[in-house]
Amino acid sequence: MAGALLVAVATGSLACGSEIGAKFPLRVEPGKRYPVDRDGHPFFMQGDSPWSLIGDLTEEDANLYLEDRKARGFNTVLVNLLEHRFSRNAPANAYGAKPFTDNGDFVAPNDAYFAHADRILQKACDLGFLVLLAPAYLGYGGGTDGWYQEMSAAGGGRLNTFGHFIGRRYRHFDNIMWVNGGDYDPADKDLVRALAKGIMEEDPDALSTVHGGSDTVPLDFWGREPWLKVNNVFTYGPVYTSAIREYNLSRGMPFFLMETAYEFEYGADEYRIRIQAYQAILSGAFGHLYGNNPIWHFEGPGLFRPTMGWKEALDSPGAKSMEVLFAFFSSRKWWLLEPDNKNRLLVDGMGNDMGRAVAATAGDGSYAVVYMPTNDAITVNLARISATSVRALWRDPTSGEVTEVEGSPLKAQRTGFKPQELNSRGYRDWILELIPQSPVAQSQ
Repeated sequence: MAGALLVAVATGSLACGSEIGAKFPLRVEPGKRYPVDRDGHPFFMQGDSPWSLIGDLTEEDANLYLEDRKARGFNTVLVNLLEHRFSRNAPANAYGAKPFTDNGDFVAPNDAYFAHADRILQKACDLGFLVLLAPAYLGYGGGTDGWYQEMSAAGGGRLNTFGHFIGRRYRHFDNIMWVNGGDYDPADKDLVRALAKGIMEEDPDALSTVHGGSDTVPLDFWGREPWLKVNNVFTYGPVYTSAIREYNLSRGMPFFLMETAYEFEYGADEYRIRIQAYQAILSGAFGHLYGNNPIWHFEGPGLFRPTMGWKEALDSPGAKSMEVLFAFFSSRKWWLLEPDNKNRLLVDGMGNDMGRAVAATAGDGSYAVVYMPTNDAITVNLARISATSVRALWRDPTSGEVTEVEGSPLKAQRTGFKPQELNSRGYRDWILELIPQSPVAQSQ
């Protein structure tokens, strides 16, 4: 049966070649908490989660989406190669093409379907996106949301051959990171292994990670699989707790925030979106994925009723906050940040859970940053910063506007900070930037 699939295998000739942003491929180097690009530059993941991009949208609308996200500073997208439920014509795409002919699952790929995927992936590549590509989303609990039941029926042999098919077809896209699993820690790991092994045998240098069940860390469930190169955290609880645990374990594999609450789901607004992202990045993650309803499923069925169309949602408050976040971290040596995991910098007023303030200091002493989800007073030990005085700035995480802290520069000693009541969007969160004052600046 697997031989029938081989007839449809395409060798592919699509190449990335984009010089916009990161220069792919990415790689993981020993001792680094982040991937680096072809030139050795650290890669900061600023991602969105358009799961149904290939399955639901026309090529025209997919291009519109990608161009919008590129303009807002996003550099990563999480996408299903195959959609099972969350698109209008699932498993067919917007043009009615199904991924497999003769209703055969993982047996005979339909070139019309994968040619559409090719064009969307090429557009993403041209714009310089890292594509986190899920080859066969399993589905919550292994149920009808995803492909786990069909994968069980197909068996490891067919899945391995399908892995060879997509690995060979897309190995020239050097901007792809494969995402195995999908909202489930499978009862039969060998099905996922077979698919991942087929991809890896065709494209051994490609990075791979796992989208598992919530509150499951890939390294905990899968261990050191040969294809698992990048770790992540996935939680609907306080992101700080999951991220700082992974940082403290120091397992030698970079991690990012794979998923948490999406904007307009689970009561998550722009405020929660910001808390999640900053808690991840300042606790050791090399980046994060943001999500938005209805963007993740576009016009297809979702899990929560959307309150607006996906094109309107492109300009959501959460997305605007992510623009500010990216502008801030990309203007700093973010890769030098070391989380304040022992509370030596931020010594009082940390708070708890979603209200947990987080801090990190650059390893070269060039700056420190504190994200405060609330405007309650905190105490910072400025003596942890190698300077006799420290310049302190308030940054509004909704607008990016910067104002000097009253009395700045400050003596390098324990100092209390309390921002003004609300930021420009009427929320309580603030960023505190701390910059060592140079002798030259002091003399002026």
